[in-house]
Amino acid sequence: MYRTAASRAKALKGVLTRSLRPARYASSSAVAATSSSTPGYLSWLSGGSGASLTSLDMPLQGVSLPPPLPDKVEPSKLQITTLPNGLKIASETSPNPAASIGLYVDCGSIYEAPYFHGATHLLERMAFKSTLNRTHFRLVREIEAIGGNTSASASREQMSYTIDALKTYVPEMVEVLIDSVRNPAFLDWEVNEELRKMKVEVAELAKNPMGFLLEAIHSAGYSGALASPLYAPESALDRLNGELLEEFMTENFTAARMVLAASGVEHEELLKVAEPLISDLPNVPRQVEPKSQYVGGDFRQHTGGEATHFAVAFEVPGWNNEKEAVTATVLQMLMGGGGSFSAGGPGKGMHSWLYRRVLNEYQEVQSCTAFTSIFNNTGLFGIYGCSSPEFAAKAIELAAKELKDVAGGKVNQAHLDRAKAATKSAVLMNLESRMIAAEDIGRQILTYGERKPVDQFLKTVDQLTLKDIADFTSKVISKPLTMGAFGDVLAVPSYDTISSKFR
Repeated sequence: MYRTAASRAKALKGVLTRSLRPARYASSSAVAATSSSTPGYLSWLSGGSGASLTSLDMPLQGVSLPPPLPDKVEPSKLQITTLPNGLKIASETSPNPAASIGLYVDCGSIYEAPYFHGATHLLERMAFKSTLNRTHFRLVREIEAIGGNTSASASREQMSYTIDALKTYVPEMVEVLIDSVRNPAFLDWEVNEELRKMKVEVAELAKNPMGFLLEAIHSAGYSGALASPLYAPESALDRLNGELLEEFMTENFTAARMVLAASGVEHEELLKVAEPLISDLPNVPRQVEPKSQYVGGDFRQHTGGEATHFAVAFEVPGWNNEKEAVTATVLQMLMGGGGSFSAGGPGKGMHSWLYRRVLNEYQEVQSCTAFTSIFNNTGLFGIYGCSSPEFAAKAIELAAKELKDVAGGKVNQAHLDRAKAATKSAVLMNLESRMIAAEDIGRQILTYGERKPVDQFLKTVDQLTLKDIADFTSKVISKPLTMGAFGDVLAVPSYDTISSKFR
C-alpha cells in the first residue's frame, strides 16, 4: 500500500519534507483611481470626511474572473501503458502548472553481487552527469533554462531519477531524463570525483549514530540480499569505476524493470514524447528478486564518548502483506517518540506513547523513537534510543517494557484513534506534493504492477482495532531480536539478556 507516502512518515516529529520553491503571485496593474477632490491623508487625520472608497464588490475594468470550480472535483485518474518491451508508462493529470516525471528502476543494493558492492551508491551520485550526447555543463544549462530541478536516490530495492519543471517543458524534461539514465558517459574524472565525495560521505556516516545503527541492524538482522550494504563499503571504493557501472547497468536496467511515472502530465503527451526514446530498450524477462532471510543478530561498536546509542528491532511483513504492513505503520505512529529537546506543539510527537511514558519520565533518556524499514517481502520495526552510558541498561529495559505493554493490551482507544488519524494525515499531506505523487506511482507499479487506490489504504487504517495492534505487536516481539549499540557500549547488557526481556 502507498509505500512511498507511508514510508515517509518515519516519526511523529514530522514527515519528510521536500525543497519547495516559493509560489509566485501575479499582481494586477489595475489601480483604483480616486477623485482629484478627495481629501488627502492629513485631512483624514484631522477628522475630515473623504470620498467613499470604491466597493470591493465592483468588478475591475479589464479583469475577468475564471469560472468557479465545481462543488465536487473528481480526482485525476491514473493511466498506464505497457510498451511491447515491458516498460510501463504511467501518468495522472493535475491542475498544478508544474509537472514531475521520474524513471524508477527495480534495482537496488539487494541486486549487488559482492563484486558490485557500492554500485548503486555510486550510480546515485553519478546521476545527471555527462552523457554520450551532452557534457555535464550543457546538461546543467539545459535544466536551468527550463527552471528544472533534478534528483536521484538509491535504496535497497529500487532506484529513482526525477525531474521537476513547468509542464510546458514536458518534452525537454523527458528527453533530458531518459538521456541521463540511458546514456551515461561515466567519464573517468567525474567518477573519480564522486568516489572522493563518497569516501567523505561514508566517513561522515559514523557521526550520525541513528543512521549508522539503522544501517548496521540490516546487516546484522538479515542473511542474503538485504544484508548487503546500502552505502559503499570502504573496501569497494578503490575498486569501483566506470566500466563496472556500465556492466551493472547493462545487467539490471532493462525495460521490464522500469516505470516512467509522471504527475501533472497528459498521458497521450507523455506517451508521444517518451515512447520513441525508450521503446528500443532490451526486452529481457524480469529478474527474480534475490532472497533474504531474517535471522536476528547483534551489532556493537565501542567508540567511547558520553552517550550510548542503541536500537532493538524485529521482523515485520513487507508491503506484499498489505494489512500487516499498514499495521506496522500505524504502530510506529502510535509509539512515536522523539528527542528530549523536541519543540512542542501539535504534530511534534509529544502526545505519543514513548514520549509520554519514557521521555517525560526519565531525564537520562536523550532520545527514544520508533522506526520502520519496510520492503516488498519483509521489514523491520523497532525502537532507537540514546542515553548516558550509566543509564543504557535501564533505557533498553524501558524500550522492551513499552513494547510488551502494547502487546499486553495497555493501549486505549484514544491512543489508537490518534495514531490512525496521524497516519492518514501524513499520507494524504505527502500525496499533495506532485513529486511524491509521481514517486508513489512509480514505486507502487514496480511493487504491485498497479497503483492501489488511496481509499483502500485509508479503509485498512480505519478498520484496525485495539486487538489488531496487540496481536500484531505480540507476534512481532516473539521473533528473534536484532540488537545494535554504538558509542560507549561497555554497560550494554548481553544479547541473550536483552532478548529474554521480550519473553
